[in-house]
Amino acid sequence: MKESIYKSYDELPLFLNAETISGLLGISLTTVYELMHQKDFSVLRVGNRMVVPKDKFKEWVDKNSGGNH
Repeated sequence: MKESIYKSYDELPLFLNAETISGLLGISLTTVYELMHQKDFSVLRVGNRMVVPKDKFKEWVDKNSGGNH
């Protein structure tokens, strides 16, 4: 698992792929794909690819961490 190269939210790309989310959360790709298949985790499907809009990712983090970070 790679360490994130991003130091702030503003540096993130508009759409996050599984590898980016893995690095941000410090979890395995398998766990990210499990998250991406949950109903409350916003995913945009482009063909066979799954990406997450960064604003929806931030909302999910805020909702699941119990605060606004």
